[in-house]
Amino acid sequence: MKPQDVSDARQRYGDIIDREHYVDPNHPPMARLNRAAQFSPFAALTGYEDLIDEAARETDAWAEPDDSAKEEIDRRLNAVLSAKSPVPVTVTWFVPDGRKSGGAYLTATGTVRKYSGTDRTITLDSGAAIPLEAVTDLQADGTE
Repeated sequence: MKPQDVSDARQRYGDIIDREHYVDPNHPPMARLNRAAQFSPFAALTGYEDLIDEAARETDAWAEPDDSAKEEIDRRLNAVLSAKSPVPVTVTWFVPDGRKSGGAYLTATGTVRKYSGTDRTITLDSGAAIPLEAVTDLQADGTE
């Protein structure tokens, strides 16, 4: 503020500038916390930030295994299913995203608890039901 501005303000508001702040006896002043809350930012565009986050979320593209990789997965699965005792497996499969194109690759380790030839799924002891057409890799310990 320039000195000239200060003198202009004194001249304009000289009749009220030195008065004490008025406090109404019937309405006590608002607590500082409540006063600050009324000036806090608000969400003018509710849900907009969620849309931005969703657009920024990355997904993986589905890379379908070639025929030789599918045959290798089938061979390893058959070895696991024909083993005399449970064999630990590590399965990687693709899960499509429900909101946008692409999806995510998940990996689980366990033993195969159930195989369904009609549904073409395997269920691990953890309860994960995995569709065989989504499997991209299957590693089995102790089979070859």
